[in-house]
Amino acid sequence: MPPLKTIGLVSLGCAKNAVDLQVMAGHLRKAGFELASHPDLADVVLVNTCAFIEPAREEAAAEILRACELKKSGRCQAVIVAGCLVQRYRDSLAKVFPDVDAFLGIDALDRIADVVRGLGVARARRAVRVPNGSPHRVFSPPEPALRLTGAAFAYLKIAEGCAHRCSYCAIPAIRGAFRSRRLADILAEAQALVSTGVRELNVIAQDPMLYGVDLKPVRGVRVGLVDLLKALDGLDGDFRVRVLYSYPSEISDAFLAWMATSPRALRYVDVPIQHTVPSVLKAMARGSAIEATRTAAARIRAAVPGVTLRTTVMTGFPGETESDFRRMLADLRQMKFDHLGAFAFSPEEGTVAAELDRPVPAGVAERRRQEVMRMQRGIWRAQAKAFVGQTLPALVVAPGVARLESQAPDVDGVTYLAPPPGRKKVPAVGSLVRVRIDAVKGYDFEGTPVP
Repeated sequence: MPPLKTIGLVSLGCAKNAVDLQVMAGHLRKAGFELASHPDLADVVLVNTCAFIEPAREEAAAEILRACELKKSGRCQAVIVAGCLVQRYRDSLAKVFPDVDAFLGIDALDRIADVVRGLGVARARRAVRVPNGSPHRVFSPPEPALRLTGAAFAYLKIAEGCAHRCSYCAIPAIRGAFRSRRLADILAEAQALVSTGVRELNVIAQDPMLYGVDLKPVRGVRVGLVDLLKALDGLDGDFRVRVLYSYPSEISDAFLAWMATSPRALRYVDVPIQHTVPSVLKAMARGSAIEATRTAAARIRAAVPGVTLRTTVMTGFPGETESDFRRMLADLRQMKFDHLGAFAFSPEEGTVAAELDRPVPAGVAERRRQEVMRMQRGIWRAQAKAFVGQTLPALVVAPGVARLESQAPDVDGVTYLAPPPGRKKVPAVGSLVRVRIDAVKGYDFEGTPVP
């Protein structure tokens, strides 16, 4: 059997998962393995999975089975499955997917090269690297400048795990308790990324606002998120910083002041409120955020003029009445979030919410979700019209595609670029340009670069 040399990567789930895959890719490259341009061309296929909700698990299962088919009919010789699905279902996956050669848990990212070597030399079947207990480690990438997002932007993960225990969410059970990376490691990674041309750093974690709460004070002073952001401001290079995901009650005045005054800060806040009715928020175990949820949109807009607000809400949570839903809908109309995602409740095994009384029928939850999105489309159309005719800064993230300050990667729309007058090509990827917005197409814009 020929030696295993090339690794094909399949990334599923959120940006935080993508960073984990970058960590594994760095360890593989450091060990001498090559990254294939496509899984079909690889000796080993590595599938990094998500297990947050049922559709994510279904997608993961489909990709695992596809990889196993490649092993039967293509050049692939081994399949490795990693990530949240493995962490959540470590005791059953080997039976469900008998053709998978190895399983890797969240705390074993740095073991990936050893696993591949073991499969290639000894052909050891059913290798499993899933330590018992909740994950407790944090990882810094062995190759800080390596990114799977392209040349223009990167995700900068500053912490792992979650300190909240929302009753519907399985993430704490999968990812473990909240734990911050060391400030020096984060800054070194950020500088390495910027030095290779990254123009936008997207700061991510399950809850970035809590950064530093678990770190030991330095000379009696505890380092927090704003300290980290100000340290990023001091790095060399031409780049900007976006912070993603903010629990409503943890958004501090100091954070908003940084966003309003830092020349690097992108004025964008993703604040998932999930609901607006106090009784529903209490059942979600988000009771501490009730007042902050009610005032979040107005407070943030007052502190940061021109800010873009994104949120997510959930419909059909157990006990949600039609009256509760109507109240949330009215609140959302008043708050007018720029971007909004709505999800129908999914009962996740092992969570408190899965056992609650008064379940809402799935069809009702979906009908409510669709109604929220219809309302949001009307808000979007009205607000998007104001963009037409404006000239705004944008980052070119792909040939002919840019993102405005108001457009975060993966979750919002993009701005499609037409060639400037008298030129055949649009600006290069990684360029920060000024774009005149010409039209709205769905949730996207069309625009023309201008001098």
